[in-house]
Amino acid sequence: MLSFLRELFEFIRVRKKFWLIPIFLVFFIFGGLIVLTEGSAVAPFIYTLF
Repeated sequence: MLSFLRELFEFIRVRKKFWLIPIFLVFFIFGGLIVLTEGSAVAPFIYTLF
């Protein structure tokens, strides 16, 4: 997994695709929210945000 992230950031740096960084950040944040709220007591409060 770490090598994948390293290659991804190297691709972004070499190809000058800096506009991809915010897109990946949003994906990681939403993915983290889904993983953290799955089966927890905080889930109803997170779902009200959306």
